Amino acid sequence: MPDASTSAVDANKDALEPLETVLRRTASKRSSVYNWISKGLFPRPVRIGPRRVAWRTREVDRWIAEAIAARDDKHGI
Repeated sequence: MPDASTSAVDANKDALEPLETVLRRTASKRSSVYNWISKGLFPRPVRIGPRRVAWRTREVDRWIAEAIAARDDKHGI
């Protein structure tokens, strides 16, 4: 049975992040994020209201990790 700390981490990974948080975490602008989405390069948001969307933390984490791995592979690190 997982302990309480594992459950908290798992719950956080299923959390949703608003656009403002995604922009801060990716050091990007809104137009860039939506451009990447249209090209299939960034996770699609989840609609959480009539005029509000958010992203799954897990998917943004994966995108960041892949960007870092691509950088490291490109530079032979």
